[in-house]
Amino acid sequence: MRSNHDAEEKNVKKETPPGAAGDPGNTELRQAADKKTRAVRFEVSSTTLLQLILVAAGLWLLIKLWPVFLVLVVAFLIVGTMSPAVSWMEARRVRRGLAIGIVFTLLFVVAMLAAVLTIPTLVAQASALIEQEPAFRARLAEHLDRSNLTAPVAVWLRHVKYDALTNSIRDSAFAFSLRMFEAVAYGASAIFLALYIMIDRDRLRGGLFAVVPRSHHIRLARVMMNLETIVGAYIRGQLITCLLIAIFSFVLLVACRVPHALALAVFAGIADVLPYIGAFLSIGPMVLAALSRGPVVVAVILLVMLAYEEFESRVLVPRIYGKALRLPSSVVLFALLAGGTLMGISGALLALPVAAMVMMLIEELRVELPGQQEQVADVIQRAVDERSEDEYERRTEGVPAEQAAAIAVAMSDDRRKEDSSPPEAAKVPDPKGKQAAGTPTDADKEGGK
Repeated sequence: MRSNHDAEEKNVKKETPPGAAGDPGNTELRQAADKKTRAVRFEVSSTTLLQLILVAAGLWLLIKLWPVFLVLVVAFLIVGTMSPAVSWMEARRVRRGLAIGIVFTLLFVVAMLAAVLTIPTLVAQASALIEQEPAFRARLAEHLDRSNLTAPVAVWLRHVKYDALTNSIRDSAFAFSLRMFEAVAYGASAIFLALYIMIDRDRLRGGLFAVVPRSHHIRLARVMMNLETIVGAYIRGQLITCLLIAIFSFVLLVACRVPHALALAVFAGIADVLPYIGAFLSIGPMVLAALSRGPVVVAVILLVMLAYEEFESRVLVPRIYGKALRLPSSVVLFALLAGGTLMGISGALLALPVAAMVMMLIEELRVELPGQQEQVADVIQRAVDERSEDEYERRTEGVPAEQAAAIAVAMSDDRRKEDSSPPEAAKVPDPKGKQAAGTPTDADKEGGK
């Protein structure tokens, strides 16, 4: 009987295929097949999809309305530049409307003086260069003809076709004039928009605070004040670098006895506002004016100004703007390169204030970067912000948005003054030794009063 039972078991094993149920190898094969055929499913909620669509639409509108966005940014830069002067006059009991009129009138007078001082001189130099071009070209061809290496260039200079050159210059001048007209129109729009923003400041600020929850008004007021500080620091940095290159250019041109030194120096200071091309715009007229002094003077001015431009971009700009905007030198250089590469001249102009604004927002909103540990100062700052927001909500209960905005700005200004003042609590030891960290002492209370 046992032999028959063993024979039946062998027959069952032979008849059972390797992939049948109950086979231990079948389970492993199924698991491997499940791993290979398992599909990864991505489920996107309707809210996330709507957010992605809104972000894409916002980017598309930003690209399409980029000139309008630039006008708005320039207008806010003008507002941030003029606001300290207007506030200074208001503190001396000058009406706000009159103070705005005085500041913008002074700005217009300075711009007109700079234009009157530089434009006629540059036009006269261009006319003189056109008149002297044949004689200058003949002398240059004569010098180049002395060497076998530059002799082909001399032959080309003697047989320049003025018709094609004139047509090319005319087309380029026409395209440049159209761009200049657009730039002037956008600039005028930015100035009038800035004037409107400054005149109607309270109503616009009240409208902004009306759409933001009151629990965030204190932080919003502080962000707006910091933005104004950043813009002012950026403009001060621009003024310092422009003044330095103007003084350096004037001293160099006077030492080389180049005519119209003052006008050329003023133009160099104005052109220095534009990154990258500002150097060529300022050096070009200097070289043209130095042609009457000989090739040696031309070479000296060209080399010295190129060296100064390199020194300014590598040393002065990171130090001046980094100190004014509280940015590391590496961030300044990277922001300039990234802005110029992505958006050209306008990107390079806006790179530094935008970088400073981003760093400020990260700090103000308490954004913790990857790998960054929360500091004790951040915890204390957050607690102080919560107390300030509670006090603000108590003081502005039932108050209109414009008055609430003014109260938020005043509280933020007082808070900034307290933060900038030296801590008196550190100088007065607690006799009981039980003063908690971050708790205001009697010295703090007296200083706040």
